[in-house]
Amino acid sequence: MDQSNASAPKTFILLGFSNQPWLEMPLFVAVLVAYVCTLVGNMSIIVVSRVDPLLDSPMYFFLSNLSFLDLCFTTTTIPQLLLNLWGPDKSISYGGCVTQFYMFHFLGATECILLAVMSLDRYIAICKPLRYAAIMHQRHCILLVSMAWLSGLSNSLLLSSLTIQLPLCGNNQVDDFLCEVPVMIKMSCVDTTFNVAMLSIVASFYVLVLLSFILVSYGFIVATVLGIQSSDGKKKAFNTCSSHVIVVSLFYGPVISMYVQPSATSTQEKNKLMSLFYSLVTPMLNPFIYTLRNKDMKGAIRRLLVSLYHWGREQT
Repeated sequence: MDQSNASAPKTFILLGFSNQPWLEMPLFVAVLVAYVCTLVGNMSIIVVSRVDPLLDSPMYFFLSNLSFLDLCFTTTTIPQLLLNLWGPDKSISYGGCVTQFYMFHFLGATECILLAVMSLDRYIAICKPLRYAAIMHQRHCILLVSMAWLSGLSNSLLLSSLTIQLPLCGNNQVDDFLCEVPVMIKMSCVDTTFNVAMLSIVASFYVLVLLSFILVSYGFIVATVLGIQSSDGKKKAFNTCSSHVIVVSLFYGPVISMYVQPSATSTQEKNKLMSLFYSLVTPMLNPFIYTLRNKDMKGAIRRLLVSLYHWGREQT
């Protein structure tokens, strides 16, 4: 896909769901509503986490980073999807396609690391509460988040740069609604064994290794919580962690289906649905999961709305 290569097309056609044209308008409405909910929900968490002094803790610092990440994640692909669903033009420029799969894998890998960091935060808070303030002070939190972003960037630079060098021999039809590394590899007209192997190795780390780390962390958390004598203490600890467990399940389930399982057992239509799920549905649900299951977050949102109401009345 090097631009100096004559076989590289200037534009790509995102086939998306065009083989089912009756589905495009209902899907446009559903995606638009979900995208607006994603923007509102994640922006609300960012604002509330920054302005409410009661949420000045590492957990909400990581949560606001996750919300910002989800905003970027959806904005990388969903506006283009809405544009293609709305009209007959399904094209995306060469530069737009390259930017999309660079950003998509950068943000996706970053989220894998960030979810692992959030599980580490919960492990230290519950299993080592007396050392929590010393371990998770502001400098360490910033370092962990920076590590997540830099790791995600490194992943994207590796996989996407390998993919961009594959010749396509004039093929410009992308059988998906976004430009994603696995789909672009399948479009190449040369042997892609090395690219597939590198994708499998990197995916094994970001999916299997990090997911194992999260599961081990929660294994220790469960063991610690079961040892708490107070039923209120157990309930509070489980409520603190349950939201993160749900988010991890929603994110890693489709990712494993897309990147880890053998391609022979997965159809392209299934892959499209999995991509849509972790690029839109999960980022949309995350704010609601954290808000509905977190008393502190609900209280902060309530206080913010009351403040805005009184401010509005003062202005009038």
